Amino acid sequence: MKAILRRNNFFGLFAFLTFLTILSGCKNSVSSGLKNGDLLFVTAKETGLSGAINNVTQKQKNASFDHIGILQKDKKGIFVLHAAPKGGSQKQELKDFLKDQSDDGQRVVIYRLKPQFQKNIPDAIEKANSMLGKPYNFNYILDENSYYCSDYIERAFRKDHVFKLEPMTFIDPKTGKTNAFWEEFYAKKNLKVPEGEPGCNPNGLAASDKIERIKEL
Repeated sequence: MKAILRRNNFFGLFAFLTFLTILSGCKNSVSSGLKNGDLLFVTAKETGLSGAINNVTQKQKNASFDHIGILQKDKKGIFVLHAAPKGGSQKQELKDFLKDQSDDGQRVVIYRLKPQFQKNIPDAIEKANSMLGKPYNFNYILDENSYYCSDYIERAFRKDHVFKLEPMTFIDPKTGKTNAFWEEFYAKKNLKVPEGEPGCNPNGLAASDKIERIKEL
């Protein structure tokens, strides 16, 4: 009887260790090939705020994004530094970041700085960490006390001029007029649509010639 119990315990332990190995392999497969400083672009939805952002900013057929973060890999784990409506500027575990996007039906595409710009990553990550804790900028008009997603990333790399600010536009390319969503959005805030004001957006950053598309997670 004792021999049978020992054997059952052995097989139970073996099964448990096998499960942990498989689980670890799944986690590693997600982060496999990712590098410190990689940029995580989140695909845009077709409606709501996400669709409105994409409507007036999309520049490439294969780039339709409404959010962006930067990857930080260190001894403590793999994290995404980003500015989001829920939580503001934050450091989030990669697995939680990916789950949030999946739950919203959105995908994540990895972009990477080209080799000649890789040297700028340590300073950018240091800057991104220094901006953690600031609230989200719901007006999308630049200020020093709150950040929106692409603004947060542009600032992280600003010292090295990796990205650049451009005049913002809220014009619907199909009609040539201000997108109705944005007209209502700013009217509710008693603000003028900031047409032509300096800013940035995920699609604009994705179009930078200093980065290249790597893969979709």
